[in-house]
Amino acid sequence: MGIVEDLERARAAFDRRDWATAYDRLSSATDLGAGDLLTLATAAYLVGDDDACVRSLQRGYRREVDDGNILGAVRAAFWLALVLNTRGEVAIGSGWAARAERLLVDQGDVVERGYLLVHDFYRRLEQGDLGGALRVGGEITDVARRFGDADLLAQGLVCQGRMLMYSGRVPEGLALLDEAMVGVAAGELSPIFAGNTYCAMIEGCQEVQDYSRAAAWTAALTRWCDTQPDLVPFTGQCAVHRGQILRLHGAYGDAVQEFDDACRRYAASGSQAAAGLALSERGDVHRIRGDLAVAESSYDEAAGFGYDAQPGRALLLLARGRTSAAVATVRRLLAETMGPVFRSRLLAPAVEVLVAGGAVDEAESAARELAGIAAGFGCAGLRAAAAYSLALVALERGDPDQALPQAREALRLWSTLQAPYEIARTKVLIGRSFRILDDEESALTELTSAHRSFDELGTVPARQEVERLLHRDSVGGLTAREIEVLRLVAAGRSNAEIAQQLVLSDKTVARHLTNIFTKLDVPSRTAAAAYARDHDLL
Repeated sequence: MGIVEDLERARAAFDRRDWATAYDRLSSATDLGAGDLLTLATAAYLVGDDDACVRSLQRGYRREVDDGNILGAVRAAFWLALVLNTRGEVAIGSGWAARAERLLVDQGDVVERGYLLVHDFYRRLEQGDLGGALRVGGEITDVARRFGDADLLAQGLVCQGRMLMYSGRVPEGLALLDEAMVGVAAGELSPIFAGNTYCAMIEGCQEVQDYSRAAAWTAALTRWCDTQPDLVPFTGQCAVHRGQILRLHGAYGDAVQEFDDACRRYAASGSQAAAGLALSERGDVHRIRGDLAVAESSYDEAAGFGYDAQPGRALLLLARGRTSAAVATVRRLLAETMGPVFRSRLLAPAVEVLVAGGAVDEAESAARELAGIAAGFGCAGLRAAAAYSLALVALERGDPDQALPQAREALRLWSTLQAPYEIARTKVLIGRSFRILDDEESALTELTSAHRSFDELGTVPARQEVERLLHRDSVGGLTAREIEVLRLVAAGRSNAEIAQQLVLSDKTVARHLTNIFTKLDVPSRTAAAAYARDHDLL
């Protein structure tokens, strides 16, 4: 087969997203032109061989210079800077960006200036100049529109959108991210820009707890990755985002598997530093389930990659009974954390810790701040967290009339997001409110429902807390389900009727009755019913 035919096959493989074949064929070819070297560099990047990508870009840069194609050389230098910066070689990457700037001095108004503004944007972001970064994002977008460049337009919209979000203008920022995603959905973007846009969009949604958007685009990103079996970059981020959505829906085992998979993918791509978020998320799942030692280990691993697993660590201190240390930690975090987006992720856990530590005034201030942010952002998850926090504070002040409306609003919002753990936690607040209002029957209904959910989810600390609220010790150590069965026995229901009402098998009901008789040390249904009446369980 001739050289021309080999190149045509390599280009065809690239066009159909068969990155491994394109990479193999182009790697074995000789005397590639500048365009094919850029294709080889892209294929190498997409199969996770960053070193080969950099070598190909360097060869492409030299070929463009030798051919007198200054703008082509600028493009190669832009990509070299981007790849090197992404893998942490910032000094070398900055050198390539500076070289590209020098080459453009006499080139007039060309689209390549917009691409180099991308590096200016990230420099300003790194320096904390959010206003300057927002302005540069707008300039990138303007250049892209003027030249009709889809890749650059998506990048500019992402830059603008994220900066608007960080300045508190979340609806405007999300609208620009939505616009950027139009180009991705229409297939207008090259693969690297498409992957970057997907990940930026989902990360932005997660930061403001816009779970509906995050779930929709995570599903789209998963489909996009699945069409490219050899793809290495972006798949780690995709696994993290899938894990986050699974955690929201209470699928904790599957979520942990996704976080572990993300760590493996980051290692394969040479981007292990990015594993910190996955490890922190994994730690959060283990903490919620009561595996506190495993959670701490995950947080420690995250720290090894430079990721501060907060507020997870503060909540872990609280779970271990180290309330004073947890309060000190959240006070420090609140003092250090600036910007509405970053504070929005901290405030709800801070309220929980501060309430536990008796700092109710501080907790109320944090809850009201969160409510204000949530109203401005408009995202359902954040509004639910704010309503829950306000209800928690009101309950701590012994004010069920204030707590109930907020708790019911939180329950409504969490229900729309299909978040079973959060739904159950909110039912606990409703049950506590009913109890203060002396509506014990309604309180037990809500608490028992929450207990059932925590039991099914395997969230041991939350389940144990509800068991205390259900006065488990005062009713002979019965489980929530056994209490339900006992109430129905006392109401004169048969085993078959109990099974039908509780959606259980007859055999399961019989087993519950045996356990009830043993725990209460009673010989019959009649005696068990009398026990229920004596202990106000009816």
